[in-house]
Amino acid sequence: MRNLAYRPLLVLLCAVAAALATGCSSARDCAPQVRDGWVRMPPAGAASAMPMLAGFGRIVNTCPMPVTIVGAKSPSFAGVELHETRTVGGVNRMRPVPELRIAPDASAVLKPGGLHLMLMRPGAKLNPGSRVVVQFELAGGGTVLGEFEVRKAEP
Repeated sequence: MRNLAYRPLLVLLCAVAAALATGCSSARDCAPQVRDGWVRMPPAGAASAMPMLAGFGRIVNTCPMPVTIVGAKSPSFAGVELHETRTVGGVNRMRPVPELRIAPDASAVLKPGGLHLMLMRPGAKLNPGSRVVVQFELAGGGTVLGEFEVRKAEP
């Protein structure tokens, strides 16, 4: 009879443990998503003089914990780096960003004049409308793939 008094408590503890285990598993498996990715082509005739292109879009973290991007690469480019443009003393300066932390339920916006990807030395000619893949490396392991559409530079 005494053991029956503890049964509801034991059932409740088991349910809480199962819920916590499920939450931890889904948080561990959670990864950010790349949305609205695009690469700006250099103006006509400037491609050989500018072996770098810029990538933009949003990296959305819908996970319950922060994620940190620590690197990027692409089979379409010799190198990929995350950069940020800031105005310092009235002059635009670009600097590498070694890691990008994105809070839970937040986004990192990659846009002209701000945070962006530097895509160096394309391996082949890129045409408007084609797509390239960028693989983002996460702190603690894991990767996230993003697809970026190649677009003409605006006049």
